[in-house]
Amino acid sequence: MKVLLLRGVNVGGANRLPMPEFRALLEELGLTRVETHLQSGNAVFDDTGVTDLEARLATAMRQRFGFAPAQLTLDAKTHAAIVAACPYKAEGIADPTSVHIWYLASPAKPDQAALRAVATTERFTLTDRALYLHAPGGIGRSALVDRLDRALGVTCTSRNWRSIQAIAALLTA
Repeated sequence: MKVLLLRGVNVGGANRLPMPEFRALLEELGLTRVETHLQSGNAVFDDTGVTDLEARLATAMRQRFGFAPAQLTLDAKTHAAIVAACPYKAEGIADPTSVHIWYLASPAKPDQAALRAVATTERFTLTDRALYLHAPGGIGRSALVDRLDRALGVTCTSRNWRSIQAIAALLTA
């Protein structure tokens, strides 16, 4: 099984992506057992050996939906390892909206001191595959979160703990 995470779909009315049509597109590309979670571009599927999936998906999405969002594809083992490495699991269990993972396409080298300087109640931990964030005050007005994507400088997408757990459940179903 693999997980596909799209960035910035169905957010604030932009990049509208109906999940039934998205699932159908993934199946047309040759993927099987496709399942999606919510409306945010989370999909899991069986790896059928489709070559150049990300490029083929970007082309197909541009043709069908008029946009091609950034995407990350992870195998189930990698996803599980990223989730298991989260240092804020207890906080995520207590408040699933306070813990987020930024999945990274490649290692990021942000100025961590500058990021910590704008953090108020937030804590973060950076690894080569992910940035883990505990934001007990939420992310909506966070100065840190406002700077993260730009500071990371690599293709990334984030999910909250509730979505992360739902994706993990789909991968093991």
